[in-house]
Amino acid sequence: MHDVSFLRDLAIVMLVAGATTVIFHRLRQPVLLGYILAGVLIGPNVPGPMVSDPRTINGIANLGVVLLMFTLGLEFSVGKLRRVGAGVMAVAVAEVAGMLWLGYEFARLLGWAGRDALFLGAAMGLSSTMIASRMLSEHGLRRAPFAQKVVALLVAEDVLSVVLITLLTAIAVSGSVAPDAVLQVLGRISLFVIVALVLGLLLLPRLVDYIAGFGRDEMLLVAVLGICFGASLLASWFGFSVALGAFIAGAVVAESRSVARISHLVEPLRDMFAALFFVAIGLLIEPQLLWQYALPALGLAAVLMLGKTLLCGLGIFLAGDRPRDALRTGLSMAQIGEFSFVIATIGLSLKATGPSVYPVIVAVSVVCMALAPHGLRHADGLANVIGRLLPRSWRTLMAGYGGWLEQLGPVSGNAARAAIFRRLIWHIGVNVALVVALFVAGAYVNIHQYGLFLHFGIGGDLRHTLIWAAALFLSLPMLIAVYRKAEALGMVLAELGISEDFAGTYTHTVRAVLARLIPLGVLLALALLISALSSTILPPRGVALALVAVGLVTALILWRALVRLHASFQSAIKETVERDGD
Repeated sequence: MHDVSFLRDLAIVMLVAGATTVIFHRLRQPVLLGYILAGVLIGPNVPGPMVSDPRTINGIANLGVVLLMFTLGLEFSVGKLRRVGAGVMAVAVAEVAGMLWLGYEFARLLGWAGRDALFLGAAMGLSSTMIASRMLSEHGLRRAPFAQKVVALLVAEDVLSVVLITLLTAIAVSGSVAPDAVLQVLGRISLFVIVALVLGLLLLPRLVDYIAGFGRDEMLLVAVLGICFGASLLASWFGFSVALGAFIAGAVVAESRSVARISHLVEPLRDMFAALFFVAIGLLIEPQLLWQYALPALGLAAVLMLGKTLLCGLGIFLAGDRPRDALRTGLSMAQIGEFSFVIATIGLSLKATGPSVYPVIVAVSVVCMALAPHGLRHADGLANVIGRLLPRSWRTLMAGYGGWLEQLGPVSGNAARAAIFRRLIWHIGVNVALVVALFVAGAYVNIHQYGLFLHFGIGGDLRHTLIWAAALFLSLPMLIAVYRKAEALGMVLAELGISEDFAGTYTHTVRAVLARLIPLGVLLALALLISALSSTILPPRGVALALVAVGLVTALILWRALVRLHASFQSAIKETVERDGD
């Protein structure tokens, strides 16, 4: 009898999804929004529910997650990742990290637990490929120059979403955000992913191509779906999310020569199970909780839309796009979607989050889905308003930056200048890596050698203070070297990029500003990186600020000595390398 009830519920879900598609298409609203609202209306949390069996709801949700993640895995490929480019990938990393931090801090202000805040922040960091693509298509902007950057950002976010899902699964399985517990589970997950990918890439593409050789579409479709559900079941047996297994299966199958044919066969299923997935999201929502968390959800939606627009827009502008196109890119990314819901579902299914996280993520997504198309539609008017409000000095600086990037175009063809750039960037990168290594080593000592400190009666904040202070003061020679190399890089870029023909009477001023901004920007980025890496060993805020002040004074007093120390260290390494090379 249960089988009949499951079929009845599945039929209701599909009928409602079909009707929703037509209605919301006529209303020119995102159809995903309609799926979620339809799920709420037929779910168990409203009077007279049509679908009330929790096993059916969980089955539909898991089915939707598995097929959605599998099709997203099919669309992932190393070639796509290569075409994204380092600049766009850097923008995506900064945007996802920034939104994760904003979401986390906002949730902590609301009094949420650390794990709930982390899941919420991760969900806010990822945009919806479906919604963004559909918005661009509906506005006739698929072939616009900025649309290519939107697509590239979405591909980069897909990669980052897998990393986030892996980390969050580790946190959910370990039951805490303690670094040692998370690292232990993360090691298990990494081992599972590596083994699954290696074995999968060795066996499955050949098997899929062999089956495709028979020329029967139904045989090929059934085989790849079997691989999909088998990988999901395997991940579940090991205690991980079914979403992770499905994505790995899709990524492995994508390496077969028959991937184009498989994608064509799976495309109708993708649309059908995407509908199932989003209707299932609505089935799990309690309307009273949406009302209860309405104000936090509205606040988070505002933070998300403004934050993503600014972070993506600013990043794309710094990467070289025009301000107007950068704004359009940011507005196109100002929503959350598939992977965010997968994160919410993982937290709910593994009991890693409280009852507030899921409805808030859904409510935020609903608000963003409804408003994002209007933002993109009025992008030109918004750009004109911002242009009028910006001070003239800012507009001049932005125009100068764009012209500077154009001036730098021929540099890659000049061997001497290219060598200067490579050497300076290489030196900065090596010193940054040394600083990062010191703080990572400090975090390792804090986790694995705390017993040694306890033996001497040192614990808690005092241990963190000693370790962090040691890492900071040992880093001073490298930090000074980073600043000096970044200052030289800024001067070179200013001289090459800002010509008198371009900046006129402002040439000296613009060059001076640029020469100062680059080293300060490098140090700011390094400070943020150190803060993130040393989060487990940070002393109390007042102590940390005092140590930074002492470090600055020490660096100023011993500047020349530290420069000589770093030069000696660098020469010793160079001599050793050259001697070994002989």
